[in-house]
Amino acid sequence: MQDQLNYLAPAAQASVEERSDFIWKVYAHVVGAILAFAAIEVYLFSSGIAARIAIPLASNWLLVLGGFILASWLATHVAHRLQSTAAQYAAFAFFVFVEAIIFVPMLYIAMVTQPGVIDSAAGVTLLGAVGLIATAMITRRDFSFLRGMLVWGGILALIGIGASLIFGFELGTWFSVAMIGFAGTAVLYDTSNIMHHYPQDKYVAASMALFASIALMFWYILRLFMSRD
Repeated sequence: MQDQLNYLAPAAQASVEERSDFIWKVYAHVVGAILAFAAIEVYLFSSGIAARIAIPLASNWLLVLGGFILASWLATHVAHRLQSTAAQYAAFAFFVFVEAIIFVPMLYIAMVTQPGVIDSAAGVTLLGAVGLIATAMITRRDFSFLRGMLVWGGILALIGIGASLIFGFELGTWFSVAMIGFAGTAVLYDTSNIMHHYPQDKYVAASMALFASIALMFWYILRLFMSRD
């Protein structure tokens, strides 16, 4: 049975108190997802499971990269289609777990070869995400026009990854820079949607979409930092 809240109007049309409550819920869930992601990674690495996962996945690096982009894309689309709040929670929990697994080879290599780079990348990601979120909230602009750019950007990224697999060339520094820009645009777009378009009952779905964009940004910032000599 679907939640009664599924028929609520967009949060932007609600009272100031209801709108503030919706936004608070979204960002609380995003923070919770980040903490859950970190907790899963700590467990995987402290238990030794990460090493067993990282070695086979590291030999299929571009497939992992493609899987990460695909998982982020699916998260955003699934988030918009689920009606039941319980289903949204289940999808969110599953997505956080999948993201944690996909990140294992990158984090493992970073920990072995470049200690400290993970903290630096995480700090830059958080600062960038907070800055973009603040920009969208302060300007109150509707950035929904960015959707077409994100769709085509995602398609081009997948084509680039596929081409690199087929023809054997590497995706270099500029690809990482471009994808950081893509992820930043996604954070701006998601924050705008939270403010202007999401219904009041979709706070979990909104959190899932924003978390996916922040995770994408972290992935490519970490990849960029690791590529430095």
